[in-house]
Amino acid sequence: MSRSAKNIWILAIVVLLAVAPLIFINAEFGGADGAAEEMIQTIAPHYEPWASPLAEVPGETESMLFALQAAIGAGIIGYVIGLFKGKSEKTKQQ
Repeated sequence: MSRSAKNIWILAIVVLLAVAPLIFINAEFGGADGAAEEMIQTIAPHYEPWASPLAEVPGETESMLFALQAAIGAGIIGYVIGLFKGKSEKTKQQ
């Protein structure tokens, strides 16, 4: 099997793994904050938060900051992978 055929198979499997849960699982996808708040209300219904956020940002801004955080993380991971690959190729050439 050629290298490009392997890459196509891997890409197809990744897409399948990403899309299949969205098609076959009928569930509401929520964040950890909402689940934690729901659990706190279950455990201690009279609990009142002792701190409040310093600033309230709109939902779109929260989403943008989350996406920016993910992009920065992906960039760092890509840089480290490229760095190690470059070091590996450099040692092979010597």
